[in-house]
Amino acid sequence: MKVGIVYHEKFSQYDLGPNHPFRGDRFINAKRFFEDKRVFQSPNVSILRPEAAKHEDLLKVHSKDYVDLIFRLAEMNAPYDRDTSVSQKIVNALMLIIGGAMEAGTAIYEEGLNRSVLLGGGFHHAGRDYGGGFCLFNDIAILVEHIRANYGLKQILILDYDVHFGNGTSDIYYSDPSVLFISLHQDPMTIYPGTGFIEQIGEGEGEGYNVNVPLPPETGEQTYLYALMEIFLPLAEEFKPEIIIANGGSDAYFADSLGRLGLTVKGFFELSKTIVKAAQKLCNGRIVLILGSGYNPTALPYCWYALVGGVIGLETVDIEEPYPPPEDPWRNRQIADETLRELKEILGKYWNCF
Repeated sequence: MKVGIVYHEKFSQYDLGPNHPFRGDRFINAKRFFEDKRVFQSPNVSILRPEAAKHEDLLKVHSKDYVDLIFRLAEMNAPYDRDTSVSQKIVNALMLIIGGAMEAGTAIYEEGLNRSVLLGGGFHHAGRDYGGGFCLFNDIAILVEHIRANYGLKQILILDYDVHFGNGTSDIYYSDPSVLFISLHQDPMTIYPGTGFIEQIGEGEGEGYNVNVPLPPETGEQTYLYALMEIFLPLAEEFKPEIIIANGGSDAYFADSLGRLGLTVKGFFELSKTIVKAAQKLCNGRIVLILGSGYNPTALPYCWYALVGGVIGLETVDIEEPYPPPEDPWRNRQIADETLRELKEILGKYWNCF
């Protein structure tokens, strides 16, 4: 499998300020870690350098009034909200990241690659006419619209494995049956953005195509991976996507500062291999892996490396955990089992696999 990793040194300018959880050095540190692990020396891996997205690319997803607002805020160096800074430098970096998302899709269909990785992005809290949660424009949705318009795709699966629910991506495709959106995230009662419940299943023609798997804090790795197998794999097999877009990062790590789901580095590797297995079976291995989140700067490069390792075909990730892992990997299995039972009951109206 040929894999492209999309990166630009100016991604690091997407930096929301001193003492903010989202710092731009995450991209630099991850790339340096990958270099230490000789990822870019793999014969099946190439680095792709993106061009910045254009204004019209944003309008494929976002309203003109909202786009204009963000650019005005950038000129004024004024924040969108208390958590989401806006400046010309941040917007310039974001346009490169969005261009990187489109390049990740283009590379699969025009450059002979089977899989691609965007080393940055995943701004899933941005909706058509709103932002928040460190997100201004939704690169995931812009990627979807790019590959639909240029390559005629009819069935796209988005797997959002971020610890936070991707409310923006969900809202954008809430009534669209050609995009199956599956999100595994921490219980919305305990974390931002406070939504993403099992009853939120889509509407109109898209009813049943928005699937939320809220998991309790300290779910534990084994339970998380079990939930992934129970929901993602059967839905993917029945939906038969033409490509899988997997969005997240390392914030489901057990020692993350903003989330508490309980994965280890090796758990992220298993997550990645599960996604790869589904793609190999269903869509000729076509995957775009988007990496952006994670709020433990020490652990982030390890976890991102594990995710990329699965995509580039490593048999194992032979690295030590940066922190002692939890002793009990099966925590909160009973609560998760009840959630899965209720979810399958709801989804059974729409999907034969349940």
